[in-house]
Amino acid sequence: MDKTFPNAKEALQDVITDGATIAVGGFGLCGIPEALIDALRDTNASDLTCISNNAGVDGFGLGVLLESKQVKKMISSYVGENKEFERQYLSGELEVELTPQGTLAEKLRATGAGIAAFYTRTGVGTKVAEGKETRVFGEHEYLLEHAFEHVDVALVKAWKADRSGNLIFRKTARNFNPDCAMAGKITIAEVEEIVEIGDIDPDEVHLSGIYVQRLVVNTHPEKRIEQRTTRSGE
Repeated sequence: MDKTFPNAKEALQDVITDGATIAVGGFGLCGIPEALIDALRDTNASDLTCISNNAGVDGFGLGVLLESKQVKKMISSYVGENKEFERQYLSGELEVELTPQGTLAEKLRATGAGIAAFYTRTGVGTKVAEGKETRVFGEHEYLLEHAFEHVDVALVKAWKADRSGNLIFRKTARNFNPDCAMAGKITIAEVEEIVEIGDIDPDEVHLSGIYVQRLVVNTHPEKRIEQRTTRSGE
């Protein structure tokens, strides 16, 4: 089955609604599906809940959805590089659910694997644990974390795909993208290259095409760096 769509706009058609919960892959600015995010902005869908490790930066990534006021709630681990995010949160315009990074990844994985909840030591004794069930196993206390009830759409970024949606990720981009893809009821993957079915060695596939419903090519991906640090000349 060929899952390729001609562009990001058509790939999002008929799947984005007001109030949708959307999981967006990537780690910092690495591996974010920027073309799909820009197309999502152009749908004008509102009251979105976005699940993502980070909230992008001003003017790029999920930052564009914050600027267009389309996001009602962010569920994130790291949000420190976005001034508009900070402004909206402090002014009460934006709901925020801060989640430890490993817990966020496991909540997404559990959602995709059909696991309702899991125990973790992360967050015990902190504000993260307030209102949540805890239980002692052995010598340690654990916190019960629930999978997401639903993720309507997942937007992910991969390096290469075949036409049936089998994906290969590169390096840091492998963080969060596979977990988001597994969690989504409908998963749309933005990739740099699509090859014919059979051209990818099965041993090289990082995520099976059964988790991917739509594919779109971005032949000119932006690969920005959040904080560039260089050594002064000597």
